Parts: sequence; structure tokens; C-alpha cells
Amino acid sequence: MTDAKPKKVTVVSRLYAPEVGAAAFRLKALVDGLMDAGAKVSVVTTKAPKDSKPFRPSYAISRWPVLRDAGGNVRGYIQYLSFDIPMFFRVLFGARPDVFVVEPPPTSGLAVMVAARLRRVPFVYFSADVSSSAARGIGVNNAVVAAVTILERSILTSAATVLAVSAGVETEIAELTRDQAHVVNVGTGVDTTAFSPVGLVKEIGKRFFVYAGTMSEIQGAGVFVDAFMTIADDYPDVQLVMFGQGVELAELKARSADCGSQVQFFAPKEGTEIAQWHRGAVANLASVRPGKGYDFAFATKALAGLSAGAPVIYSGVGPMHDLVTEHDLGIACAWDPDAVAAAMRTMLENSVDSKRRRELSQWVSENYSLEAVGATGAEAVLNAALGR
Repeated sequence: MTDAKPKKVTVVSRLYAPEVGAAAFRLKALVDGLMDAGAKVSVVTTKAPKDSKPFRPSYAISRWPVLRDAGGNVRGYIQYLSFDIPMFFRVLFGARPDVFVVEPPPTSGLAVMVAARLRRVPFVYFSADVSSSAARGIGVNNAVVAAVTILERSILTSAATVLAVSAGVETEIAELTRDQAHVVNVGTGVDTTAFSPVGLVKEIGKRFFVYAGTMSEIQGAGVFVDAFMTIADDYPDVQLVMFGQGVELAELKARSADCGSQVQFFAPKEGTEIAQWHRGAVANLASVRPGKGYDFAFATKALAGLSAGAPVIYSGVGPMHDLVTEHDLGIACAWDPDAVAAAMRTMLENSVDSKRRRELSQWVSENYSLEAVGATGAEAVLNAALGR
């Protein structure tokens, strides 16, 4: 930073540490990067779930109660508004920063955009996805899609800077805004300290596959359940372990009931605990379902498992599919139960040794460190504060 006076940054998000999820991890990395760069940071977010671990950072965090769905998610119009409406006033009347940072959904972006204009402060939009594309992909009403598209385009073009997590997201933004947005591709990554091959290893007396992430239409995690059900009888000593929540969770539990204890579902766990499971897993599982508006998405959960030393079975589309193939990180296949079942059989018959697990982790550390993402994002945010 060239200015002697530290820049003040207010980060706004419905999810933040100690909650578990890619958005919370990504934003914490950004804040860490800002703190390292000498900025003064405050976070405006929600009250963490009751079972969350204590989190007491050196910077200020303002928390407010929020409505959550049955799975504990802040997902859905009512849930979003329960955060966005009070957040608007918190941001409007709170301490004046040099720049705001906000992430999707677009309703949060709208609230910050209006407040920022009223306070004559620039804002940065951290775009991990393009909501209008996702809405179109999951079959949302055309009128709603049109409204979200207009809203999102306005937010992206009004932002001083848009942070994109991948080249695919950057391209989507360019198409949506007709190249009218200032976009910085900060990349994506994982916490290589939490997801390390060194540490406790989960042992349950059986071999197992691990899926750790959201279970919604976009991820299509059901492909792993359907695939495992076809091989379960041949491998009675193997389990499928699913960590997470999402709109498909109840359905997946019902579909896998015939497998009994061979398919286990657990609530989200923090990264260090999930890493223990990855260290003992035959493979980690990740997917992006094609044709749902997220074909460009980067499945960060695959990188988390790889960073902890577990090879990946990647099902579906997105840049991760090519990376798995090009760098021999596991098996990439179509979003198809038969293809996934074949990959599972291959992994079970050809387990990787500790040396290979360390190599997989090292590859992630060298190429997809969340620390690097946070530093790049911090630089872009501070440039926006300086009017660059």
C-alpha cells in the first residue's frame, strides 16, 4: 500500500467463519490477505449456527440473527431477505469504510450497491458464480431469470471491481455485462494448512469414499449414491460417507436406504475434521452436473480432498474435469452412475500409497493455495479503495 493511512474495508457476507463452506473459507482468506496488507477490516455477517466452534479473530465481526432452512442453510428468498434487509441498514449507518466487499446472492449485492452509492463509497463484488446462469440452469421461472439477469448485470457493472474465481466465471461475467465490468480473476484454492496429508487419519474398520459438500441440483451428488448402490453388494467392506446439506439431502437418504449402514450421512464438519476422513479415504468425490447453468464452475471440494492426500473421482463438467485428467489426480468421468461405479471399482482395486498422497497434496499447494487467492483478492480490493 502506498498510503500511510490504513484503508478501511467492510466485508459483507451471509456466510463467514466459523461456518463451513467454500464461500466462508474464501472470504476468510481474503480478510487474512487484507490484514496482512495492513488494512483495517470489519465483517458484517450472520450469527453462526449454535454448534459452531469458537472463532475470535483480531478484527471486528458484526453478527445478526438470520433465518435458516431446515438444513441450516441461508438459502432461498425469505432466508436471503432476512439477512439483506437488516444488513442494508447496518451497512448504511455503520462506520464508513474506504471500500465495501460483498458476495452473492444478487439481493445482497443490490443492498450494498445502494448503500455504497448513498455513502459515496466504492464496492467490490466477489463473484464465485453467476446467479442468473444458475437460475436458468435449474429451471427457474423465465420472468424471475430475466429479473435476476437485469439485477446482476447492474451490480456487476456498478462495482469498482469484480473478483472472479476462475476463467470460466470471468467469461460468464464478460458475456453478461458485454465487457462493461472490471474483472480480476483471483483464482480458487483451498486451505492447505487445514487440508494436509499430515495429521490424524480416520479409521472406521472399513474402506470408504468421502463426499464433503453441498447436495443440490447443481452438484448432482446423487450420482455417487446411485453408483455406489450398484457396487455395494460386491464390496461389503466399503462405505460411502456423505458430509453436507442441501435440497437433495432428504431424497438421497431415502434413495440409499436399501444399502443400510454402507451409506452414511453426516452434517457439515470443519475442515480439519474432514481432512482426517480424506486422509483415510479410498478417494474423495466431487461433481458438477452438466446443463444446470454451472458448467464453468470450479469444484473446490475436489481440491480440498486432494490437498489432504485423497485422489479424486470427479464426475461431470467444469475445469476440474480436465485438471484431473491432465495431472493424473484420480479419475474424471461423465456425470453417469455407470461411469462413476467403474471409477469406484478401479480405485478400490488400485489404492494409492502414502508417497502418492503426498505428491497430490504438494500439487495443490503449488497451484491452488487459498492463501495466494486471498493475497491476490486483497490487492484488487485495495486498488479499488484507491480508485485504481
